[in-house]
Amino acid sequence: MNKLLLAALLLMLGGQALAADRLKDITNIAGVRSNQLLGYGLVVGLDGSGDKVTSSPFTGQSLSNMLTQLGVQIPPGTKVDPKNVAAVSLTATLPAFARKGQALDVTVSSIGDAKSLRGGTLLLSPLKGADGQIYGMAQGNVLVGGAGAAAGGSKAQVNQLSVGRIAGGATVEREVPTALGSGEFINLELQEANFTTANRVVQAINKAFGSGTARAVDGGMVEVRAPFDSNQRVQFLSRMENLAVDPAEVSPLVIINARTGSIVMNQAVQLEPCAVAHGNLTVTISNTPQVSQPPALSGGQTVATNQANVSVTSDGGKVLKVAKSANLNQVVSALNALGATPQDLISILQAMKAAGSLKADLQII
Repeated sequence: MNKLLLAALLLMLGGQALAADRLKDITNIAGVRSNQLLGYGLVVGLDGSGDKVTSSPFTGQSLSNMLTQLGVQIPPGTKVDPKNVAAVSLTATLPAFARKGQALDVTVSSIGDAKSLRGGTLLLSPLKGADGQIYGMAQGNVLVGGAGAAAGGSKAQVNQLSVGRIAGGATVEREVPTALGSGEFINLELQEANFTTANRVVQAINKAFGSGTARAVDGGMVEVRAPFDSNQRVQFLSRMENLAVDPAEVSPLVIINARTGSIVMNQAVQLEPCAVAHGNLTVTISNTPQVSQPPALSGGQTVATNQANVSVTSDGGKVLKVAKSANLNQVVSALNALGATPQDLISILQAMKAAGSLKADLQII
């Protein structure tokens, strides 16, 4: 009997351990964040697949300005045709704690009418932050994942040719200061604000480091007292971020994408017993061209007309009983039994919610 009780206890503890998340997976440290960088540049060396000067005049202007800065004098009135050049936008992400000289990946996207960036080289271009300051410089060969060919009026293309990437193509030139190493406290921001989860985070930290170490500011932030020394603070955060915390149970939610007909629901969704009658209404419209030709020597004219045929078909739907479903597998089985398409299921779920049978929030995106 004792062995059975011990086995049951071990199973319960194991289930709780599996349900727990690391603190770093459900929280973020305030002030530790990445920053987006944006830039403008020119990709050269294209095999005639660059921008057209007529539809992308800014490419010619940029090329002329660049040559002037490099000391190349362009005679007045000279037409610059940059068919081997493309104007591009540059995007990159500056991670937290990035230092000068660190390499960043850069995404290169055409902003003109260039057909392809394959084989091109990005010239030295600045990357700016939201404050207008330069935080990096980008340059390098553009790698395009797509492929395409055209001949005799026919064209074949795989993936996008106007977007490429330069791995390690940017260098950090300016560092972003963080407030992690200053002050007595650090703040933990919950990725999903929840009072229960915030309370459990406080309990887990105080249990590991002593009472009074952490306190909840609100349902989305926890204030933690940390050591002043930078090395001790890093060791403290390393231990803290690996603490196991049981987050609060998720709220039942059904997400509907009305454009694609996709439906996603989480494991907390439940159904109460209800009856559903569903039928299909089909409207078919066909257009048949007809030609009316007059008799010979009658002096009439041949007239082309269109004969439209409209038919409406209604399929009688049966009344189906939907049983109570307490878990996700039962919910899926009950909805599949209706035999409705995803588009029809959207209306059924909305009706179930209005009738009080669907125990979940509906979110339409």
